[in-house]
Amino acid sequence: MKTVLPDAANALPGRSQSMPVPDEHFVSGATLTAPFPDGVETAIFAMGCFWGAERKFWQTEGVYSTAVGYAGGFTENPMYEEVCSGRTGHTEVVLVAFDPALVSYGELLKVFWEGHDPTQGMRQGNDVGTQYRSAIYATSDAQLELAQQSARAFSQRLVDAGYGEVTTEILPAPAFYYAEPAHQQYLAKVPNGYCGLGGTGVSCDVPALASADAL
Repeated sequence: MKTVLPDAANALPGRSQSMPVPDEHFVSGATLTAPFPDGVETAIFAMGCFWGAERKFWQTEGVYSTAVGYAGGFTENPMYEEVCSGRTGHTEVVLVAFDPALVSYGELLKVFWEGHDPTQGMRQGNDVGTQYRSAIYATSDAQLELAQQSARAFSQRLVDAGYGEVTTEILPAPAFYYAEPAHQQYLAKVPNGYCGLGGTGVSCDVPALASADAL
């Protein structure tokens, strides 16, 4: 079943060869791979189909670069068709390289929480499968703590608004595998392309939520 995560023994094996990565971001011209400029940090988010998710972040002021890929599963260097089979354990993610002097991690969390419905488990709207599950993969202890705090508080806000509790997977960042070049900045290349993302309409003030959660 595509809505049940496989275990390591049953996951596809993958391959040692990594995916080729474009030299430049299609929108900004920035690099998609490290090393990034001094001071630039990274974050990883999954919020459904990565085409629309990536666009939300490249449109956010202070974001240096974005790239789509796969994370959270077992298969090494997976291909899109393999991820869609449900046999890799990966979800579709966006790698966000950002300048914390211009945009805080909390502000990125706000984009994340408000940009999709994080209560749907192994789906996002009409997109069903383990690769569409909501996830935050933290690249530092500080990111992990703020993500967990905001999730607890925002979950209650969603319940109060008639939604279920947050099902977002929140973990230290696992390996990130770049998706195929055609998927990078897809909605800039195909402006009328598919985007199934939809938020709940519930607002999320991450600093306030985190402060309330700590009380």
